[in-house]
Amino acid sequence: MVSDDIKIKPLQRQKVCVIGAGMAGLASARELRREGHDVTVLEQSGDVGGQWLYDPRVDGAELLGAAAAPVKVHGSMYASLRLISARENMGFTDFQFEPKDGRDGRRFPGHREVYLYLKDFCDAFGLMESVRLNTSVVCVAPAPGPTRQWTVRSVDLGNGKCDGAEKEEVFDAVVVANGHYSQPRLPSIPGMEAWRGRQVHSHSYREPEPFRGEVVVVVGCGESGKDIAMEVRRVAKEVHLVAKSMEEVTQGLAKVIAKHSASLHLQLHVFAPWFFEAQAKWVAQVLSGKRTLPPEEEMMRSVEEYYCAREVAGAPKKYTHDVSLFDTTYIDEFGSKYCDFPGVEKWRYELLVSSFVNMLDNLETFRDEYEDSDTIRKGVEEWHLSAQQAQAAATKKQSLGLLEQVE
Repeated sequence: MVSDDIKIKPLQRQKVCVIGAGMAGLASARELRREGHDVTVLEQSGDVGGQWLYDPRVDGAELLGAAAAPVKVHGSMYASLRLISARENMGFTDFQFEPKDGRDGRRFPGHREVYLYLKDFCDAFGLMESVRLNTSVVCVAPAPGPTRQWTVRSVDLGNGKCDGAEKEEVFDAVVVANGHYSQPRLPSIPGMEAWRGRQVHSHSYREPEPFRGEVVVVVGCGESGKDIAMEVRRVAKEVHLVAKSMEEVTQGLAKVIAKHSASLHLQLHVFAPWFFEAQAKWVAQVLSGKRTLPPEEEMMRSVEEYYCAREVAGAPKKYTHDVSLFDTTYIDEFGSKYCDFPGVEKWRYELLVSSFVNMLDNLETFRDEYEDSDTIRKGVEEWHLSAQQAQAAATKKQSLGLLEQVE
C-alpha cells in the first residue's frame, strides 16, 4: 500500500513495512533492501517460511474452519506434501533451488526442502536482521496528518498469545504479503450443516491415521484433494473423491482462455501474486523512483474495462486473475518490460509441459518416474552449474556489502 498522493523523489529511501515472511514477503524484503529502503518485516510465526513452515497442530474447536471463526493455526501443510513443480522451475532468478548435500535432492522434494531453501535465501542476503518474528499485525491505517504515511500496530506473541501491549509504528509504505492459503474456503452443500459425521477441511489435514478404517469422502479434485485421497486410501475402508463435472469446468476454462487472454492483453490488467519476485522488484523500484505508475484515473479506467469484458464473456469471478504459466510469450514480455528478467529457456518450458502431462497420466508416480528429453537433460546439467556459480557470486556480493557497512 502506498498513499494516493505520495510524492516519491528519485532514489528516495523509504521506510517500508512488509507483513509476512513467507516466500513473497522475503522476496519483497530482498528487493526493497537492494533499492536502499529501510525495511521491517513482521512475521506472526516463530520462523520464516510462511506456508512452508510446517505446523503439526490443527484448528481445535472448529475442525471445518468455518469462515466466521478466527483461524488459530496459520499453516495448511500436510506432513507428506511434495512439490508438483520441478525444482528447476522454482527458485528466485539469482538464487536457484539447487539440491544440497545431505538434503532432499529430488526433483519434486518434500515441503521441508522448500523451507530450508528459504532459510538459505535469508542467510545469503542477510534478511533476518530485518525480520521480527512472533509479531502479529493487528491494524494498518493511514497515519494522521498531512504526511500521507501508514500507521502499523502490532503485538509481540512471545508467549504464544495476542494479549501483549500494542506497538505503533509509522511507515512510508506497507507491503502486504500475508498469503492466501490460511483461511479455508468452504463448499456450499445442501444438508452439510445438519450432517453429524466428522467434517475436516484440508487446511486441518496433517496425516491419514485418524481416518483408519473409516469411509471417507474427499470433496474437491484439486491437487491437495487428489493427494489426500490417495494417501487416506492406504488406511481407510473406502475413499470417494468427488468434484464438479469436468464438462462444467471445461466450459468455464474455454471462456476464460479463448475469450479473454487472447484478446484483452492480460499484462495490462493482471499482476498475479504468483509473480511475487517480479512484483517485489517492481514495487521496490516504484518506491525508489526508478519506475512510475500511470495516473490513477487511467489505471482505474483500465481495470473497469477489463472487469466488464470478463463479465460479458461469462468468466467466473474466481478466475479474474488467473494467468496461464504455459503462456511463455506473456511471461517473457512481462519480465523483460517490467523487471529486466531473462526469457524462459526452451528446456524450462519443455520441462514444465512434460511434468504437467506426466502428472495427468501418472498421478501416483509422476514425482519419481519421468523421462527427460535430450533438451531437458542438457538444460538441467547447465542449470546445476550456473546455479552453483550464481549462488556463490550472490553470497560473495552480499558478504562484501555487509563488510562495507561494518567498515
